[in-house]
Amino acid sequence: MSLGERIMILGSAGSGKSTLAAKLGGILGIPVIHLDRLFWNPGWVETPKDEMDRRVIEAASGERWIIDGNYSRTMDFRMERADSIIFIDFGRFFCLCRVFKRRVKNRGKTRYDLGEGCPEKIDWEFFKWVWNYPSRSRKDTLEKIYGSGKAVYRLRTRKDVKNLINNAYRHGG
Repeated sequence: MSLGERIMILGSAGSGKSTLAAKLGGILGIPVIHLDRLFWNPGWVETPKDEMDRRVIEAASGERWIIDGNYSRTMDFRMERADSIIFIDFGRFFCLCRVFKRRVKNRGKTRYDLGEGCPEKIDWEFFKWVWNYPSRSRKDTLEKIYGSGKAVYRLRTRKDVKNLINNAYRHGG
């Protein structure tokens, strides 16, 4: 199994995209780009759309990367450049539990995958965002990635994630 040199990781918030990206980046020696770091400025200020598009296109123009995050506005460009796509397909309850766990663990701190000055938080809007992911984005994302002609790895369980990581260790990608 070879994931290639350019890997997209997609899925609901709380599914473990950033964690998997960091692990694979360490195993494979490929730079990791967290889209949330590109998007969120100090104080949870959003990057304007045109600037975000520019940042993502610049990042995805590189020869080697692992990019985690959905950001559908730039998904087509990233997908065109990707060698493989990993879709973490966990249920909403699992993702919400991980979001709450992450909130408790990182209270008052900024996670490595977010922009500086963005301490961990959860609010009603984010809760709804996670809850509605399956009905809002999942079907379209699956159709798009399976129609891309790229290698797709759909991870539905923690065991699937563990197996992908173990295969990356064994095969170096």
